[in-house]
Amino acid sequence: MNGIDKIKQRITQEVQGEIAALEAQAKAQASGITDRYAAQAKALADEITTRGAAAAREREERLVSMAHMEAKKAQLAVKQELLEEAFRLALETLCTLPEKEYTALLTALTVQAARSGREAVLLSPKDRETVGEAVVRQANARLKNGQLTLAQETRPIRGGVILSDGAVEVNGSFETILRLERPRMAKDIAGILFPQED
Repeated sequence: MNGIDKIKQRITQEVQGEIAALEAQAKAQASGITDRYAAQAKALADEITTRGAAAAREREERLVSMAHMEAKKAQLAVKQELLEEAFRLALETLCTLPEKEYTALLTALTVQAARSGREAVLLSPKDRETVGEAVVRQANARLKNGQLTLAQETRPIRGGVILSDGAVEVNGSFETILRLERPRMAKDIAGILFPQED
């Protein structure tokens, strides 16, 4: 090998060494860049996953909250229906009392509602025919100077009495009594129907 070949060989070796060093440096830089971007990608993915999980939790909480609200609304609707049914049954029970008890109840309502003792007693058509005279007779006996009269006129009520003294009427129909007493009685009835709740 002559001197030129040796120089060429040495230059080639140096160039190859520099190329290898540059390749190693490029690989190291590429690996660093890859690692850095991989770390950024992982951080971004973790952030997205965390945000997604938080959003999913929030959505789940909202859905659970909405489901609870809907359940409470449905429960309240059922309770309202049950209260309505309780008052309907109360009216039905009052209207279907045995005749002796029914007459005594109407008599008591008439005595309680009488102001002057000279009012006309108005009943439902059925009650007028079946117990009207007995109610007026017994009420007059219990009133001091009772002069109540059984009106020819009737009213479209399920039960109870209406006392009329000219333009003034006292409505003691069962429907009116239950409607007026409902706000006061509803809590007590709810306590009986739903005892586990305050």
